[in-house]
Amino acid sequence: MSFHERKNKKRKTAHNGQQDRTSFKPSASFAPTEGGRDWTVSVAIPTSILTNLATADQRMSIPGRIARALAVFAVDEVVVFDDSPASSRPRQTDTAGYTGDTDPAHFLTHILSFLEAPPFMRKALFPLHPNLRLTALLPSLDMPHHPNPKDWISYREGVTIPGKTSTGSGTLVEVGLDEPVEIEEDIPPKTRLTLLFPDDQSQYPQCVDPQAPRTEGGYYWGYTVRKCPSLSSVFTESPYEDGYDFSIGTSERGTPISKAFSSKPLKFKHLLIVFGGPRGLEFASMNDEELVKMDIQGGRTRELFDQWVNVLPGQGSRTIRTEEALFIALTALRGLWDGK
Repeated sequence: MSFHERKNKKRKTAHNGQQDRTSFKPSASFAPTEGGRDWTVSVAIPTSILTNLATADQRMSIPGRIARALAVFAVDEVVVFDDSPASSRPRQTDTAGYTGDTDPAHFLTHILSFLEAPPFMRKALFPLHPNLRLTALLPSLDMPHHPNPKDWISYREGVTIPGKTSTGSGTLVEVGLDEPVEIEEDIPPKTRLTLLFPDDQSQYPQCVDPQAPRTEGGYYWGYTVRKCPSLSSVFTESPYEDGYDFSIGTSERGTPISKAFSSKPLKFKHLLIVFGGPRGLEFASMNDEELVKMDIQGGRTRELFDQWVNVLPGQGSRTIRTEEALFIALTALRGLWDGK
Protein backbone atom coordinates (compact mmCIF):
# COMPACT_ATOMS: atom_id res chain seq x y z
CA MET A 1 0.00 0.00 0.00
CA SER A 2 1.43 3.36 -1.02
CA PHE A 3 1.89 6.28 1.37
CA HIS A 4 -0.93 8.16 -0.38
CA GLU A 5 -3.29 5.19 0.02
CA ARG A 6 -2.41 4.78 3.69
CA LYS A 7 -3.00 8.50 4.20
CA ASN A 8 -6.44 8.35 2.57
CA LYS A 9 -7.40 5.28 4.61
CA LYS A 10 -6.43 7.06 7.80
CA ARG A 11 -8.51 10.08 6.81
CA LYS A 12 -11.56 7.94 6.16
CA THR A 13 -11.36 6.07 9.46
CA ALA A 14 -10.06 8.79 11.79
CA HIS A 15 -11.15 11.97 9.99
CA ASN A 16 -7.60 13.17 9.72
CA GLY A 17 -6.49 13.89 13.25
CA GLN A 18 -9.07 12.42 15.62
CA GLN A 19 -6.63 10.50 17.80
CA ASP A 20 -7.78 7.88 20.27
CA ARG A 21 -9.11 9.96 23.16
CA THR A 22 -9.66 7.27 25.78
CA SER A 23 -6.44 8.23 27.60
CA PHE A 24 -7.18 11.98 27.66
CA LYS A 25 -8.79 13.75 30.61
CA PRO A 26 -9.52 17.46 31.11
CA SER A 27 -7.22 19.10 33.65
CA ALA A 28 -8.76 19.29 37.13
CA SER A 29 -8.46 23.09 36.99
CA PHE A 30 -10.61 23.10 33.85
CA ALA A 31 -13.53 21.20 35.36
CA PRO A 32 -16.72 22.39 33.60
CA THR A 33 -19.77 23.87 35.26
CA GLU A 34 -22.42 21.17 35.25
CA GLY A 35 -25.28 22.00 32.90
CA GLY A 36 -23.40 24.87 31.25
CA ARG A 37 -23.04 28.49 32.30
CA ASP A 38 -25.32 31.27 31.04
CA TRP A 39 -23.79 34.16 33.03
CA THR A 40 -20.73 36.19 32.06
CA VAL A 41 -18.16 38.55 33.56
CA SER A 42 -16.90 41.49 31.49
CA VAL A 43 -14.09 43.95 32.16
CA ALA A 44 -13.64 47.39 30.54
CA ILE A 45 -10.28 49.17 30.39
CA PRO A 46 -9.37 52.63 29.03
CA THR A 47 -6.85 53.49 26.34
CA SER A 48 -5.08 55.91 28.68
CA ILE A 49 -3.31 52.99 30.37
CA LEU A 50 -0.66 53.42 27.66
CA THR A 51 -0.14 57.08 28.55
CA ASN A 52 3.42 58.02 29.51
CA LEU A 53 4.89 54.74 28.25
CA ALA A 54 7.79 55.78 26.06
CA THR A 55 9.03 52.53 24.53
CA ALA A 56 7.48 49.72 22.50
CA ASP A 57 8.46 47.02 24.98
CA GLN A 58 6.80 48.95 27.84
CA ARG A 59 3.60 49.24 25.79
CA MET A 60 3.70 45.54 24.91
CA SER A 61 3.92 44.52 28.56
CA ILE A 62 0.57 46.14 29.45
CA PRO A 63 -1.83 43.99 27.34
CA GLY A 64 0.24 40.96 28.36
CA ARG A 65 -0.43 41.61 32.05
CA ILE A 66 -4.09 42.39 31.38
CA ALA A 67 -4.55 39.20 29.37
CA ARG A 68 -3.00 37.15 32.19
CA ALA A 69 -5.54 38.60 34.63
CA LEU A 70 -8.42 37.91 32.23
CA ALA A 71 -7.31 34.29 31.83
CA VAL A 72 -6.56 33.61 35.49
CA PHE A 73 -9.94 34.96 36.63
CA ALA A 74 -11.89 33.45 33.70
CA VAL A 75 -13.20 36.77 32.36
CA ASP A 76 -15.49 36.32 29.34
CA GLU A 77 -15.22 39.74 27.66
CA VAL A 78 -12.76 42.64 27.65
CA VAL A 79 -13.83 46.05 26.35
CA VAL A 80 -11.25 48.66 25.36
CA PHE A 81 -12.77 52.16 25.45
CA ASP A 82 -11.22 55.46 24.39
CA ASP A 83 -11.12 57.93 27.27
CA SER A 84 -8.92 60.54 25.60
CA PRO A 85 -10.08 64.08 24.69
CA ALA A 86 -11.62 64.28 21.21
CA SER A 87 -9.03 66.89 20.21
CA SER A 88 -6.15 64.46 20.83
CA ARG A 89 -7.59 61.58 18.85
CA PRO A 90 -6.18 61.07 15.36
CA ARG A 91 -8.77 61.62 12.65
CA GLN A 92 -7.41 58.74 10.64
CA THR A 93 -4.86 56.16 11.72
CA ASP A 94 -2.76 53.97 9.47
CA THR A 95 -3.48 50.63 11.13
CA ALA A 96 -1.02 48.95 8.78
CA GLY A 97 1.78 50.56 10.77
CA TYR A 98 2.71 50.45 14.45
CA THR A 99 -0.19 51.86 16.50
CA GLY A 100 1.09 51.64 20.06
CA ASP A 101 1.83 55.36 20.10
CA THR A 102 -0.82 56.59 17.63
CA ASP A 103 -3.95 54.51 18.18
CA PRO A 104 -3.86 52.77 21.58
CA ALA A 105 -7.37 51.33 21.13
CA HIS A 106 -6.28 49.48 18.00
CA PHE A 107 -3.01 48.38 19.61
CA LEU A 108 -4.65 47.00 22.76
CA THR A 109 -7.41 45.14 20.91
CA HIS A 110 -4.87 43.77 18.42
CA ILE A 111 -2.56 42.34 21.10
CA LEU A 112 -5.37 41.10 23.35
CA SER A 113 -6.97 39.29 20.39
CA PHE A 114 -3.61 37.80 19.41
CA LEU A 115 -3.07 36.45 22.92
CA GLU A 116 -6.57 34.97 23.15
CA ALA A 117 -6.17 32.93 19.95
CA PRO A 118 -4.69 29.43 20.36
CA PRO A 119 -1.00 29.63 19.44
CA PHE A 120 -1.23 27.16 16.55
CA MET A 121 -3.67 29.38 14.63
CA ARG A 122 -2.06 32.77 15.18
CA LYS A 123 0.07 32.59 12.03
CA ALA A 124 -3.05 32.06 9.91
CA LEU A 125 -5.22 34.67 11.62
CA PHE A 126 -2.68 37.41 12.34
CA PRO A 127 -0.52 38.45 9.37
CA LEU A 128 2.88 40.00 10.01
CA HIS A 129 2.40 43.45 11.52
CA PRO A 130 4.64 45.99 13.30
CA ASN A 131 2.48 45.64 16.44
CA LEU A 132 3.48 41.98 16.67
CA ARG A 133 7.22 42.53 16.44
CA LEU A 134 7.75 42.00 20.17
CA THR A 135 5.35 39.10 20.75
CA ALA A 136 8.23 37.11 22.27
CA LEU A 137 7.74 39.31 25.35
CA LEU A 138 4.11 38.21 25.76
CA PRO A 139 3.16 35.61 28.38
CA SER A 140 1.42 32.31 27.74
CA LEU A 141 -2.27 32.26 28.74
CA ASP A 142 -2.68 28.46 28.67
CA MET A 143 -6.49 28.61 28.66
CA PRO A 144 -8.73 25.55 28.15
CA HIS A 145 -9.07 26.21 24.41
CA HIS A 146 -5.29 26.38 23.98
CA PRO A 147 -4.42 22.74 23.18
CA ASN A 148 -2.35 20.71 25.60
CA PRO A 149 -1.18 17.18 24.69
CA LYS A 150 -2.17 15.90 28.14
CA ASP A 151 -5.74 17.22 28.05
CA TRP A 152 -8.75 16.38 25.94
CA ILE A 153 -11.85 18.57 25.85
CA SER A 154 -14.62 17.67 23.39
CA TYR A 155 -14.73 21.27 22.17
CA ARG A 156 -11.80 22.65 20.20
CA GLU A 157 -10.99 25.84 18.34
CA GLY A 158 -9.83 25.46 14.75
CA VAL A 159 -8.87 27.39 11.65
CA THR A 160 -9.76 26.21 8.16
CA ILE A 161 -6.89 25.50 5.79
CA PRO A 162 -6.67 24.78 2.04
CA GLY A 163 -6.35 21.17 0.95
CA LYS A 164 -8.25 18.18 -0.36
CA THR A 165 -10.29 16.04 2.02
CA SER A 166 -10.55 12.25 1.81
CA THR A 167 -14.01 12.48 0.19
CA GLY A 168 -13.28 15.44 -2.07
CA SER A 169 -15.88 17.58 -0.26
CA GLY A 170 -15.92 19.43 3.02
CA THR A 171 -13.04 21.33 4.61
CA LEU A 172 -9.79 20.65 6.42
CA VAL A 173 -9.46 22.29 9.83
CA GLU A 174 -6.29 22.69 11.87
CA VAL A 175 -7.16 22.08 15.53
CA GLY A 176 -3.76 21.59 17.15
CA LEU A 177 -3.61 17.80 16.72
CA ASP A 178 -1.00 15.85 14.79
CA GLU A 179 -3.00 16.33 11.59
CA PRO A 180 -5.98 18.44 10.45
CA VAL A 181 -9.51 17.14 10.89
CA GLU A 182 -12.28 17.09 8.31
CA ILE A 183 -15.72 18.69 8.55
CA GLU A 184 -18.61 18.29 6.14
CA GLU A 185 -19.20 22.02 5.57
CA ASP A 186 -17.45 23.97 2.82
CA ILE A 187 -15.81 26.99 4.49
CA PRO A 188 -13.16 29.38 3.09
CA PRO A 189 -9.57 29.12 4.39
CA LYS A 190 -8.40 31.16 7.40
CA THR A 191 -11.83 31.03 9.07
CA ARG A 192 -11.90 30.43 12.82
CA LEU A 193 -14.36 27.79 14.00
CA THR A 194 -15.50 26.16 17.22
CA LEU A 195 -15.91 22.40 16.86
CA LEU A 196 -17.59 19.76 18.98
CA PHE A 197 -16.08 16.28 18.69
CA PRO A 198 -18.75 13.57 19.10
CA ASP A 199 -18.16 10.54 21.33
CA ASP A 200 -18.37 8.38 18.22
CA GLN A 201 -14.94 8.95 16.72
CA SER A 202 -16.10 7.78 13.31
CA GLN A 203 -18.35 10.86 13.04
CA TYR A 204 -17.27 14.24 11.75
CA PRO A 205 -16.71 17.11 14.24
CA GLN A 206 -19.62 19.54 14.29
CA CYS A 207 -19.42 23.33 13.89
CA VAL A 208 -21.08 24.96 16.91
CA ASP A 209 -21.74 28.45 18.23
CA PRO A 210 -18.54 30.00 19.69
CA GLN A 211 -20.39 30.39 23.01
CA ALA A 212 -21.40 26.70 23.16
CA PRO A 213 -18.36 25.56 25.20
CA ARG A 214 -19.53 27.96 27.94
CA THR A 215 -23.32 27.81 27.65
CA GLU A 216 -23.63 24.07 26.96
CA GLY A 217 -20.33 22.54 28.04
CA GLY A 218 -19.75 24.73 31.08
CA TYR A 219 -16.11 25.48 30.21
CA TYR A 220 -14.29 28.77 30.43
CA TRP A 221 -13.46 29.39 26.78
CA GLY A 222 -11.37 32.54 26.69
CA TYR A 223 -12.49 36.12 26.24
CA THR A 224 -13.93 38.15 23.41
CA VAL A 225 -12.47 41.58 22.62
CA ARG A 226 -14.56 44.66 21.88
CA LYS A 227 -13.44 48.22 21.05
CA CYS A 228 -15.56 51.25 21.98
CA PRO A 229 -15.13 54.97 21.19
CA SER A 230 -16.22 56.16 24.65
CA LEU A 231 -17.21 55.16 28.18
CA SER A 232 -20.96 55.40 27.48
CA SER A 233 -20.66 53.12 24.44
CA VAL A 234 -19.35 50.36 26.69
CA PHE A 235 -22.96 50.12 27.90
CA THR A 236 -24.91 51.06 24.77
CA GLU A 237 -23.00 48.70 22.46
CA SER A 238 -23.21 45.67 24.74
CA PRO A 239 -23.35 42.39 22.76
CA TYR A 240 -25.95 41.00 25.14
CA GLU A 241 -29.60 41.47 24.24
CA ASP A 242 -30.58 43.12 27.51
CA GLY A 243 -27.18 44.66 28.19
CA TYR A 244 -25.34 44.32 31.49
CA ASP A 245 -27.69 43.85 34.41
CA PHE A 246 -25.09 44.76 37.05
CA SER A 247 -22.18 47.18 36.68
CA ILE A 248 -19.32 48.10 38.99
CA GLY A 249 -17.19 51.22 38.62
CA THR A 250 -13.80 51.37 40.35
CA SER A 251 -12.43 54.52 41.97
CA GLU A 252 -10.23 55.49 44.91
CA ARG A 253 -13.23 57.61 45.96
CA GLY A 254 -15.56 54.62 46.02
CA THR A 255 -16.94 52.48 48.83
CA PRO A 256 -14.63 49.72 50.10
CA ILE A 257 -15.63 46.40 48.57
CA SER A 258 -16.11 44.87 52.04
CA LYS A 259 -18.89 47.40 52.71
CA ALA A 260 -20.40 47.57 49.21
CA PHE A 261 -21.74 44.02 48.99
CA SER A 262 -23.82 42.33 51.64
CA SER A 263 -24.74 39.15 49.77
CA LYS A 264 -22.56 36.59 47.99
CA PRO A 265 -22.82 35.31 45.36
CA LEU A 266 -24.28 38.32 43.55
CA LYS A 267 -27.39 37.85 41.42
CA PHE A 268 -26.62 38.82 37.82
CA LYS A 269 -26.70 37.52 34.27
CA HIS A 270 -24.03 39.76 32.75
CA LEU A 271 -21.66 41.55 35.12
CA LEU A 272 -19.52 44.51 33.98
CA ILE A 273 -16.50 45.85 35.91
CA VAL A 274 -15.09 49.15 34.59
CA PHE A 275 -11.62 50.51 35.35
CA GLY A 276 -10.31 54.00 34.90
CA GLY A 277 -6.89 55.16 33.73
CA PRO A 278 -4.33 57.34 35.52
CA ARG A 279 -6.92 60.12 35.97
CA GLY A 280 -9.84 57.87 36.83
CA LEU A 281 -13.26 57.25 35.31
CA GLU A 282 -14.14 60.91 35.86
CA PHE A 283 -11.63 61.74 33.13
CA ALA A 284 -13.40 59.32 30.79
CA SER A 285 -16.82 60.87 31.45
CA MET A 286 -15.41 64.36 30.89
CA ASN A 287 -14.30 63.30 27.39
CA ASP A 288 -17.55 61.53 26.49
CA GLU A 289 -19.88 63.73 24.44
CA GLU A 290 -22.99 61.74 25.38
CA LEU A 291 -22.24 61.95 29.10
CA VAL A 292 -21.50 65.67 28.81
CA LYS A 293 -24.99 66.15 27.31
CA MET A 294 -26.46 64.21 30.24
CA ASP A 295 -24.42 66.30 32.70
CA ILE A 296 -22.81 63.15 34.09
CA GLN A 297 -19.46 64.65 35.04
CA GLY A 298 -17.06 64.58 37.96
CA GLY A 299 -18.64 63.03 41.04
CA ARG A 300 -21.79 62.17 39.11
CA THR A 301 -19.83 59.58 37.09
CA ARG A 302 -20.72 57.09 39.80
CA GLU A 303 -24.38 57.34 38.70
CA LEU A 304 -23.51 55.17 35.68
CA PHE A 305 -22.91 52.17 37.92
CA ASP A 306 -24.83 49.99 40.34
CA GLN A 307 -21.81 50.03 42.65
CA TRP A 308 -18.89 52.46 42.91
CA VAL A 309 -16.07 50.73 44.76
CA ASN A 310 -12.55 51.27 46.04
CA VAL A 311 -10.66 48.03 45.43
CA LEU A 312 -7.79 48.79 47.82
CA PRO A 313 -8.49 51.29 50.63
CA GLY A 314 -5.38 52.56 52.41
CA GLN A 315 -3.05 51.95 49.47
CA GLY A 316 0.63 52.59 50.19
CA SER A 317 1.42 54.12 46.81
CA ARG A 318 0.00 57.35 45.40
CA THR A 319 -1.05 55.51 42.28
CA ILE A 320 -2.16 52.02 41.34
CA ARG A 321 -1.81 51.26 37.65
CA THR A 322 -4.87 49.85 35.90
CA GLU A 323 -3.22 46.50 35.18
CA GLU A 324 -2.41 46.24 38.91
CA ALA A 325 -5.93 47.28 39.90
CA LEU A 326 -7.29 44.57 37.62
CA PHE A 327 -5.62 41.79 39.61
CA ILE A 328 -6.50 43.41 42.94
CA ALA A 329 -10.15 43.99 42.04
CA LEU A 330 -10.78 40.57 40.52
CA THR A 331 -9.25 38.94 43.59
CA ALA A 332 -11.51 40.96 45.89
CA LEU A 333 -14.63 40.59 43.74
CA ARG A 334 -14.25 36.91 42.77
CA GLY A 335 -16.47 35.86 45.66
CA LEU A 336 -19.40 37.63 43.97
CA TRP A 337 -19.67 34.89 41.37
CA ASP A 338 -17.96 31.91 42.99
CA GLY A 339 -20.52 29.17 43.47
CA LYS A 340 -23.06 30.56 40.97
